[in-house]
Amino acid sequence: MERKIKTYGGYFEAFMETLTEKEQHKINYGLDLLKMQDRIPVKFVKHIRDGVYELRTEYNGNIYRVFFIFDGGQIVVLFNGFQKKTQQTPKGEIEKALTIKNEYYADKGTCK
Repeated sequence: MERKIKTYGGYFEAFMETLTEKEQHKINYGLDLLKMQDRIPVKFVKHIRDGVYELRTEYNGNIYRVFFIFDGGQIVVLFNGFQKKTQQTPKGEIEKALTIKNEYYADKGTCK
């Protein structure tokens, strides 16, 4: 199985631009797992709520999260990402991902 990964709104690209090459490489490893694996360990992927998931990456003592959704089971749509600095995922980041998800589906509905 190979899923198609796409981004929406430029949020993911903006996040990746803030990272070093090695940090980007580590996140891309997680994206490769999303593309190729049917079942991904909870170490890498966790359901947050309302169909939003987070890709979990740790590198050099830092924790990074990228929010995404599955669209039609095969396409993974990447949203915002951030460096996690607290024990729990910040509510503001989750709310941002949910807002982006709603925008994505609204735009998708108008494109049909």
